[in-house]
Amino acid sequence: MISVRRAAAALAAGAVLSTTAAGVAAAAPSPTPSPVKIPAGLYGKTDPTYDGVWRQSLAFLAQRTSGIQPADQAVDWLLGQQCANGGFAAYRPDPAKACDAKTMLDSNSTAVAVQALGAVKRQSADPAKTDKAVKAGVDWLKSVQNKDGGWSYLPGGPSDANSTSIVIGSLAASSVRPGGVKSADGRTPYDALLTFALPCTGEAAKGAGSEAAKGAAGSAGAFAYQPDKNGKLLANADATAAATLAGLGKGITARGAQPEQKPVCTDQTAKPTPERAALNGASYLAAQLAGTGHLTAPPMPGASGPAELPDYGNTADAVVALAASGAKKEATGALAWLEKNSADWAETSGPAAYAQLVFAAHAMDTDPRSFGTVDLLEKLNATGPAPKAPDNSQASAGADEDEGGFDVWWIIGIGTVVGVGIGFLLSGRKK
Repeated sequence: MISVRRAAAALAAGAVLSTTAAGVAAAAPSPTPSPVKIPAGLYGKTDPTYDGVWRQSLAFLAQRTSGIQPADQAVDWLLGQQCANGGFAAYRPDPAKACDAKTMLDSNSTAVAVQALGAVKRQSADPAKTDKAVKAGVDWLKSVQNKDGGWSYLPGGPSDANSTSIVIGSLAASSVRPGGVKSADGRTPYDALLTFALPCTGEAAKGAGSEAAKGAAGSAGAFAYQPDKNGKLLANADATAAATLAGLGKGITARGAQPEQKPVCTDQTAKPTPERAALNGASYLAAQLAGTGHLTAPPMPGASGPAELPDYGNTADAVVALAASGAKKEATGALAWLEKNSADWAETSGPAAYAQLVFAAHAMDTDPRSFGTVDLLEKLNATGPAPKAPDNSQASAGADEDEGGFDVWWIIGIGTVVGVGIGFLLSGRKK
């Protein structure tokens, strides 16, 4: 879900770099101070060229999970980043300058900004203006949907699991049925999402609890980011976490589902439903976490040091995905690992990293103000303008998302998904 951001940033910078192998942790450390002047209202102190809108939006969503309303100055900054056609680029240094054909609008920045603005609009200085921005963003996302029903990072490229997933979550949070958003060829976002799902095969199909599955589950039940150059799907934990949430009709602020259930990878003779594929994805994530309690990331090209390093961001994403699927027990070890080890990473990486940890705590019903030895919300708030005085509504982004995420396949799935109870399917939803 999150790690594609860095690959996409490299794509935007080089305009020709392939993102097929995306899978590097998000909110990566920026070892040197930013030479760019940080605009007033923006969270974080590093160069916002490739993640300004992203980190601002994640900060808002993390704050709203605890009823915190960002400052009007911060909301105004995000509103000012939107182009007249409703889309968002990763960052526009001069918002007064009209967007043109050279402005690199992208689906990820737009989707997360739409969700963030929707979460803060009720208490913003101008709710009508903010709501108009949300609707314009949704319209832009619909306008750049690919024929297969999915989205690419930059309009016109092939669909990928991460972009399709973040848009599904944004649509659901905006009270738009993702299954009702159809492409020119009549395809839905779920049609595209399922093309990235790998089947359940081998020992891993027996469930994350089997000894053979622990630590090395192969690719059973995973999602790929995109097919490789030969059309083969390669398991990607980042894409799997994102697609697991999307298949469940949820997004990055999802709460843990009840009743809890052990994730099992189950093949279907016919094309799997989105929720079945999502549960298969949860099984893959549980198996990947079972050995060490965290995911790993390959080194960046040219980097020296260990072949594999802990992937804090994607581990946090996996915790959210597992909790949302009803597998909180399988996420407990990873959450404990994050509580013990993530403080330095978050301090170096900034607001997006703190937000990811807040989402993990939120999904697991853990107090983000006591995350190991860190008060995540205090640290997050300190990276930007002081938020408004606390409200008492606790109207979180997750609650808004649950209201908007109800889709027709949830009704169908109640009777068709083996091993998934009605209580699980409807958990956390107000309708």
